[in-house]
Amino acid sequence: MFAKDIGIDLGTANVLIYIKGQGVVLNEPSVVALDSETRKPLAVGQEARGMLGRTPGKVHAIKPLKDGVIADFDATEIMLNHFIREVNGKSMLSRPRILICCPSNITQVEKNAIKEAAERTGARKVYLQEEPKVAAIGAGLDISKPSGNMVIDIGGGTTDIAVLSLGDIVNSTSIKIAGNTFDNAIVKYIKNKYKLLIGDCTAEEIKLTIGNVYPDCTKEKMEVRGRDLVTGLPHTITLSSEEIEEALKENALAIVHTAKSVLEQTPPELAADIINKGIVITGGGALIKGFDQLLSKELKVPIIIAESPLTCVAEGTGILLKNLRLLDK
Repeated sequence: MFAKDIGIDLGTANVLIYIKGQGVVLNEPSVVALDSETRKPLAVGQEARGMLGRTPGKVHAIKPLKDGVIADFDATEIMLNHFIREVNGKSMLSRPRILICCPSNITQVEKNAIKEAAERTGARKVYLQEEPKVAAIGAGLDISKPSGNMVIDIGGGTTDIAVLSLGDIVNSTSIKIAGNTFDNAIVKYIKNKYKLLIGDCTAEEIKLTIGNVYPDCTKEKMEVRGRDLVTGLPHTITLSSEEIEEALKENALAIVHTAKSVLEQTPPELAADIINKGIVITGGGALIKGFDQLLSKELKVPIIIAESPLTCVAEGTGILLKNLRLLDK
């Protein structure tokens, strides 16, 4: 029985799995619900996400990845095992080769932890690739030529920014400001301004519905329910997109400044290529309204949102799976 080659985008917010010849076959939240006494898994993925902030004392719903790296090794292994079994069928006789993505600029210890977690799911061989490189390939950029390409991958736990040429990263950086940081900023803003406590899932819903980072790019309103910190009772408020822009501004500008510093360290010939081609943004953060306008205004470079920003990394693993022999070299 031939093993299927598998590509995994091991994200802080979501895990996507690509199977060679089949495409993206799984897209589930990176959440595991465990029995806090026995540490046995009760739910994984979408089912476990529905339990976040709603579990009794005995059940513990956790996100095993934090800032793009493994925070809870056992829970990550449980999650990967569950997902790989789901897409690979019940039989684990076929030991797949796995290509897994990690943020750029993580330590060797963190890389080893990701590799070990994948190996313990029964992989025959594990390849590690840096996320911005794979995102660029998945976004359709030809990085094999001696020409500059720049990608900003705004994920759940990290934002990876890289300049690529001749098939590899010329310079890159990774910062722990991304989708989850935006959610936390919304929680904090509402708590400070309205004395209302909301959960992470509500914050994410606000971000997706009326979230924006550029003045006047959208004018929308949304009703939000939470617990009033003064009375302790449930309470409803109405939020505007202008307020969310105010809440997200600081973190959005931090990403802009990091992108600027990467550009400043880029060789002039490659910088000239980037001005001609523009910068591609990928990841869930690329979908926040006005991000392309903010980057374009501050960096003075055209900004292109990838065709399918959420699946770019997974699609990129699919392209690399066809050329695993090159990775062996």
